[in-house]
Amino acid sequence: MPTRVALVTLGCARNEVDSEELAGRLEAGGFELVAEAADADAVLVNTCGFVEAAKKDSIDTLLAAADLKAQGRPQAVVAVGCLAERYGSELAESLPEADAVLGFDDYADIGARLTAVLAGESRVAHTPRDRRTLLPLTPVARSESTVALPGHLQGAWRKRLDDGPVAPLKLASGCDRRCAFCAIPSFRGSFVSRRPDEILAEARWLAEQGVRELVLVSENSTSYGKDLGDLRALESLLPGLAAVDGITRVRVSYLQPAETRPSLIDAIAATPGVADYFDLSFQHASEPLLRRMRRFGSVASFLELLERVRAAAPDAGVRSNVIVGFPGETERDLEQLEEFLTSARLDAVGVFGYSDEDGTEAATLPDKVDPVEVAERVERISSLVEELTAQRAEDRIGQVIEVLLEDGSEGRAAHQGPEVDGSTTLPDLDLSLVRRGDIVLASVTGSEGVDLVAVAGLASR
Repeated sequence: MPTRVALVTLGCARNEVDSEELAGRLEAGGFELVAEAADADAVLVNTCGFVEAAKKDSIDTLLAAADLKAQGRPQAVVAVGCLAERYGSELAESLPEADAVLGFDDYADIGARLTAVLAGESRVAHTPRDRRTLLPLTPVARSESTVALPGHLQGAWRKRLDDGPVAPLKLASGCDRRCAFCAIPSFRGSFVSRRPDEILAEARWLAEQGVRELVLVSENSTSYGKDLGDLRALESLLPGLAAVDGITRVRVSYLQPAETRPSLIDAIAATPGVADYFDLSFQHASEPLLRRMRRFGSVASFLELLERVRAAAPDAGVRSNVIVGFPGETERDLEQLEEFLTSARLDAVGVFGYSDEDGTEAATLPDKVDPVEVAERVERISSLVEELTAQRAEDRIGQVIEVLLEDGSEGRAAHQGPEVDGSTTLPDLDLSLVRRGDIVLASVTGSEGVDLVAVAGLASR
């Protein structure tokens, strides 16, 4: 009997891609992938190490798998992913319930690593280090580097772990920005773009697997191509991706406002098959606070950016995330954020309360906001966002939208990103006339929060 492995994925869409790479390597090595940890010989937990809540969820998931092991199945519990890479030996020491803690450098030989763990061999977890120091600086030297990189940057196999019509496609790994609150560059490394031919080849493969919507992911999609010597590489790539046979929608995510250039806005808005969707990571709107965060922008500049977006694509969907309670945030800063959100007419907003992250500049800053006050500010902004996004959804009543069907009569319009931005329900849809993954023209008749209700027309593709 082949060794059975269950993969549990936590965190973002980039982690989903990494899990499918791990699954592909394991299957190629003779392992059998199973859905349930209780049916597995080994459980790999692809952890998230971004913020405290995500880290806690990762630890709880590892402990739950270890509880199953104590009951006789599985035989091994292994931590991989961002938490494992970020803390390495520290995580292994504090969590003896895990049989191994493997970093990104172990991905290429994951089958051999797992076989050794199951054989009872002890493995010393790596000592954490800043992965930005592992790569040479020039693009040519980077392309020739033998340093192991997370994701598909080594031409890895990939095995789909679900059969849905939507799949993430990784553009790059790492980040070169230095936001004061973010530790991601230290454990994901410097920004490294995948080559266009590799991305297009994977897009064609995904289409053959039944994927109809590609969601382009990275830590900062607006930086794609800069290390390849082409600052407008994404603009050039989008038409090729949209033209892949079988792909009906391409969605770009993770845009940095300061790098969102007019040519990229035009490419997203004007390329057939590319969703009019702008995932803009504003984080805040107060100019002084943004500078403290090591970011750029203001209420005025962000609204000007949104004006350019809507001039090119009047019905575009726009989502964002904001952080409240950052060290030094004043009442005036919060009021400016409220002013921006009220004027911005965003379709979806994630609201996060600040907490210190190991190794970040923000953790060393003075003027920390009391955690109780942070929670109150989160509630204040969240209430405003709930009201504003519901109004934005209501404003779409009467619009004709294209809905990609994902689950019976439920799907998503072009302005609705996967999992985070709401959905559209077509209650009167004749399911005998359509299939999962079809795009159906529909007229919006109602809304509930950020979700829409619509009546389907006759056309679909």
